[in-house]
Amino acid sequence: MIDSSAFQGKKAKYYTLGCKLNFSETSTFGKMLSDMGVLTAEKDEQADICLINTCSVTEVADHKCRQAIHKMVRENPGAFIIVTGCYAQLESEKVSQIQGVDLVLGSNEKANLIQYLNDAFLHKDDDALHQYHSVKTKDIKSFQPSCSRGNRTRYFLKVQDGCNYFCTYCTIPYARGFSRNPTIDSLVRQAEEAAAEGGKEIVLTGVNIGNFGETTHESFLDLVKALDEVDGIQRYRISSLEPDLIDDALIDYCSRSQKFMPHFHIPLQSGSDEVLKLMHRRYDTKLFAEKVMRIKQQMPEAFIGVDVMVGSRG
Repeated sequence: MIDSSAFQGKKAKYYTLGCKLNFSETSTFGKMLSDMGVLTAEKDEQADICLINTCSVTEVADHKCRQAIHKMVRENPGAFIIVTGCYAQLESEKVSQIQGVDLVLGSNEKANLIQYLNDAFLHKDDDALHQYHSVKTKDIKSFQPSCSRGNRTRYFLKVQDGCNYFCTYCTIPYARGFSRNPTIDSLVRQAEEAAAEGGKEIVLTGVNIGNFGETTHESFLDLVKALDEVDGIQRYRISSLEPDLIDDALIDYCSRSQKFMPHFHIPLQSGSDEVLKLMHRRYDTKLFAEKVMRIKQQMPEAFIGVDVMVGSRG
């Protein structure tokens, strides 16, 4: 049971590393704490509760996470420190040993962040310190809904989490688990709530959103069509799509839609077919080029963003 009275008037700070999905989730955590009476600390104020949402794409990201945790502990002496996100999932025990950290939540446990925080915060003593909770990748099954604005002008709607691809350079499947998603109906309701709050633009976020429907046997195109019907939302942007999951029917539909912007972010990673094989990517340069050509034929004005990595392990 949540004792919100214990949190009334407490002040919190938040720090997010990594992707748009992490920023969306942190905003959702902030709203949940706000609903319990927790205030957001000003920049120069000391906080009672600090939450760090971590990333673990590279070793550099891991280092930045550790730096951020140490800084939060140093600048907020006595605060209750929570660490969650991908680095917390992959290195939960190591993170829990950082001096000052009170609670570490992996990818499955962060969906119940408020309950874990309540239980640990109300019983903070020597035995309760350095709690960490995470499960193996195969057991990460929870989905934390998130449609948040925070202090950004757009809303970010989390439509999917996890990935089944296991590319050689990427830790995301280990950190976030296998692909899973909520129902289209639930996402439409969240978009309607955003519109009711005055939202005009929604960015669809996730880890591998083109793989939407893995758990509900729906399709990403079905989701796009359903969201297109939501009154009040004027613009949608699709955050990123794997080349092999860009369906021609999706391109055709977006070319006719008044709401879905002619904007595609497509990770190429390498222009070498040999390197793409080493990376265990599920396409070659020919397929990538065909998808770009299809988009430009249907939407000559379309903006196409690309990720490229320099080097790969053999």
